[in-house]
Amino acid sequence: MSKALVVYAHPNPASYNHAVKEKLQDVLRSNGYEVSTRDLYAQKFDPVLTGEDFKALQEGKPKKDVQTEQSFIKEAELLVFVFPIWWFSMPAILKGYIDRVFSYGFAYTFDAETKQLKGLLQGKKVIILNTTGGPQDAYEQNGLRSALDKTIDFGNFGFCGMDVVWHKYFYAVPGRPRDELAAFLDKAAKELKTVLEK
Repeated sequence: MSKALVVYAHPNPASYNHAVKEKLQDVLRSNGYEVSTRDLYAQKFDPVLTGEDFKALQEGKPKKDVQTEQSFIKEAELLVFVFPIWWFSMPAILKGYIDRVFSYGFAYTFDAETKQLKGLLQGKKVIILNTTGGPQDAYEQNGLRSALDKTIDFGNFGFCGMDVVWHKYFYAVPGRPRDELAAFLDKAAKELKTVLEK
């Protein structure tokens, strides 16, 4: 059975992000995936990269909480990230997760032969699901959507050798009627099934 890892970053269990996470877990399971979920706020993940972290990495012994997260990533063929876009970026807890967990020697290394940095997580697929407060036009006409795709898809995940196969935005979530949000989610579930079948 294929393994999927869901990394979820939103503090409110009544949020639309939570509904997105629940729906996608159902779709993944119905498509034959064994799903593990890391709820960063619920588990109180420490996002602060410290001098102790650097020392531990230099000694080849990442701190225990980092080792735990890395073990989940190692086992997964598919990684799914669910988070809101806040201040045109990801929540700080998720940025800290990437800072600490996607470390040198685990997610990337320096290839002495080619004299270039090399991603170490090749073969893993990534799906990203985001909510925004602003409308679609506001993100696409001024280049913000393109900037997010470059910094998140390539800058974080592509850099480590992973392949982003789908990046879905749920635009202008606050204030939308519940039936409209439910319809968005149903449509996204169908799109996700198509992505998984490829």
